[in-house]
Amino acid sequence: MRQNLLIVQTLGQSVHDRLRGMILAGELPSGTPLQEKLFAEKLGVSRTPVREAVAKLTSEGLVTRNGGGVPTVSRISMTDIMEILHIRRLLESEAARQAASVNSPPELFLALRARLMQYLQGDRPSVAEYAQFDEDLHVLIAKTAGSNLLTEMVKGLKLKTRIFDKGSIPERFEPGCHE
Repeated sequence: MRQNLLIVQTLGQSVHDRLRGMILAGELPSGTPLQEKLFAEKLGVSRTPVREAVAKLTSEGLVTRNGGGVPTVSRISMTDIMEILHIRRLLESEAARQAASVNSPPELFLALRARLMQYLQGDRPSVAEYAQFDEDLHVLIAKTAGSNLLTEMVKGLKLKTRIFDKGSIPERFEPGCHE
């Protein structure tokens, strides 16, 4: 007998996802204080899920606590972004090298290729679709390489660089698709 699985998302996870989306979309720019009471009221929840969400965002590097303890949206300098891109290039090149040496089933890569072809032949994807495709591609390569640590590092670094996307699909969309 087949069971229906219900995936339950905690309120803290839901608040995390909402705040994370607001940060990545630029609605909460760098330096924005994340006062529990204010965001609890704004999101219609108690302070506890906001506290949980802020703790997770802090562990992801999207939020920092200043000397007074008030969490704020992290500031990532141009130097930081250049360092992140350099490290990503090293890690992702190694992930691709390792993934290429693995004899894995091609179905997941073919599914990504099909999505890519739809984007090229039809309307451009939304910002959210583009970001999801980009993450899916990089994570699939890292997972195929066979290293959970490498996968988590790539995901974490990509997350930090997404703050700079500012909600637009790059002009290099089509050339990037062909690459």
